[in-house]
Parts: sequence; structure tokens; C-alpha cells
Amino acid sequence: MKLIFRLIQSKDLEMILKWRTSPEVTKYMYTDIEFNLDTQKIWYDNIRQDSTRMDWIINVDNDDVGLISIVKIDNHNKRCEWAYYLGTSSVRGKGVGKAVELNVLKFVFENLDLNKLCCEVYKSNDMVIKLHEKFGSIVEGVRAKHIYKNSKFHDIVEMGILKDVWKEKIDGKFEYVQGIFEPKEV
Repeated sequence: MKLIFRLIQSKDLEMILKWRTSPEVTKYMYTDIEFNLDTQKIWYDNIRQDSTRMDWIINVDNDDVGLISIVKIDNHNKRCEWAYYLGTSSVRGKGVGKAVELNVLKFVFENLDLNKLCCEVYKSNDMVIKLHEKFGSIVEGVRAKHIYKNSKFHDIVEMGILKDVWKEKIDGKFEYVQGIFEPKEV
């Protein structure tokens, strides 16, 4: 498997919008959005200007399959948050999630030199919670009935991993495809 994380380009917006509005992706997102390319362009312009975030398309063997966002990069407190999704169902269950997770950990702790990586996951999304736990993240709390979506409230699990946990328990302990992150233009 060849894995590249390339910066989002304007030509990707329709593809991202298709992924983001697909039922299998949007069910785990906090908000539902309309299929509106003009709104997507505004989102793109905003993320390009935000110095506290980085966003990439996940490319596997020359196919664009998903999106990663590292957000709320806080260099003073040495932490950030992240999220990703696989928009192409054909790659699910083939080790892409594992490779994405381990590459992001390495990038955050080595390239960005941060101390903590955080995320939030729907409590009902057991598979992703277990994936994060397998690679060192722990549940730090649960926000009860935190998101109202589809006419009901949902609990959100807060998770995090520290750099020293990654170094001691994860780094070098798993085989995975090393990806290449395209650097953000400054």
C-alpha cells in the first residue's frame, strides 16, 4: 500500500462534499450539511486561512479515499485535536485506519512536537473507540447527551494520548505503512 496525505485543493471540494454527505460518514459527524458547493468553498477558504489546523486528503495507491483534519493546534500548551473519515467504503477493514492512526501519531509527536493528541467520538462508534485505544489513547471522559442529532441526544467520548505513552507503548511496536504528509504552505 502506498499512502500519501496531500493537502486539500479546491478541485477536491465536490468529492469531499460527496463523502461528507454520505450516510455512512455523516452519521458520525456532529452536524449535517447540505450538498452545497458554494458553502463548501467558503469552508475551504476558511480552513486555508486557519493557522491552527491542517487538512489532508488520504490517498491510498493513487486513489483519494478520505480526509484527515488536525485542528486546534496549540503550540503553547503543546496539544491538538484530530478527526478523520474514510469516504470510500472499499478501503474499510483493510488496514487503512490503522495506518492513518499511526502516521498521525508520529506526525503530531515528531513533526509538530506536541505533547497530547485529543479526539472526540460518538459513544456508539465502538469500532473507532477500540482503534484509538489499541494505539494508546484512553477515555478521558464522556459528555452525556452532548450532541442532538436525528431527533435524539448522543453521548460523546473524549479521548487522548500523551507523547510519552506513544513513545513507550506504541512507537516501533506495530508494523504499518509509512505515509508521506505534504507540508502546509506558510
